[in-house]
Amino acid sequence: MIPFLDLKSIQQAHADELKQAFARVLESGWYIMGEELKQFEREYADYCGTAHCVGVANGLDAIILALKAVGVGPGDEVIVPSNTYIATWLAVSHLGATPVPVEPVPATGNMDPAALRSALTERTRAIVPVHLYGQAAELDQILAFAREHGLKVVEDGAQSHGVLYKGKRVGSHGDAVAWSFYPGKNLGALGDGGAVTTNDPEIAERIRVLRNYGSRVKYHNDVIGYNSRLDELQAALLRVKLPYLDADNSHRKAIAQYYLGALNSIPGLILPALAEGCESVWHLFVIRHPDRDGLAAHLAKHEIGTVIHYPIPPHMQPAYASLNIAEGSLPVSETMHQQVLSLPIGPTMTLADAEIVVKVIVGYFGR
Repeated sequence: MIPFLDLKSIQQAHADELKQAFARVLESGWYIMGEELKQFEREYADYCGTAHCVGVANGLDAIILALKAVGVGPGDEVIVPSNTYIATWLAVSHLGATPVPVEPVPATGNMDPAALRSALTERTRAIVPVHLYGQAAELDQILAFAREHGLKVVEDGAQSHGVLYKGKRVGSHGDAVAWSFYPGKNLGALGDGGAVTTNDPEIAERIRVLRNYGSRVKYHNDVIGYNSRLDELQAALLRVKLPYLDADNSHRKAIAQYYLGALNSIPGLILPALAEGCESVWHLFVIRHPDRDGLAAHLAKHEIGTVIHYPIPPHMQPAYASLNIAEGSLPVSETMHQQVLSLPIGPTMTLADAEIVVKVIVGYFGR
């Protein structure tokens, strides 16, 4: 059996260090907003090349708090990708704003900068580009458009820990970057976790206050805040795994390069492509084919795990029926959601496993 992602083996690779980190937290007697969080925030900010990192409870909260910190609120509009996980949209909605989708570049799946102008209105306040599947979005064009129109940019980096854009690590190109440390991410905790990185001290301070009940001093509440804090245990465990992130990403890249070379001659199979200057940490290796479901069933029969990222685009979810975005209105995204299939990839997957995956795929199309 080849799992889509073997979380147990990923954690077992660091088992001794993770146990030591757990023991350190247990013995400290301090479990929320302590030294482990401070150290992780400093270390992750340094890794991303940013001045500030603020740990929060999860990736969704990271987007919500970052958007709120840059001034998004009720009645505003926020430009979002039509091709993304629904959390990107949910964050906008939780602030009383409206998500306004734009189509992706078909080759990459990331937000198409050329589509931004058609989504702009007098109510537009911000843009949320997503570094989808682990590939950096085309930030220069997005940021130039945002500066031209006085918009804020909050990047969704949930799938892109460590990715480079034009030689610079993602973490501070826009006003803020929201991160998720969900266990399956490239930098994954052993539970939920998130963070926001930024070079703006005012944004960082607003998020620090918002995450802790709107409080700077205990029992003194300056604003209406949230309870959204990255706990000491998850911070300690993330500190163990952070030094291994670049090596893990390099291993993912090796698997991806093998897939790209071995699958490039199958008729009708669309492989991932990288935009100029946009690298990938290969959080996901997403292929496309009109016979996606048949291929997925064939791989499952051979005990090879796959996942569809994502089967239903956000605008076609019941949660967003009130936006009245008709089916067929976003055809690029809708077609992609009907065709995408994510193959196994991860830091503990072997090249031999990848060779088996390729053999089974080639066998299916050569039947």
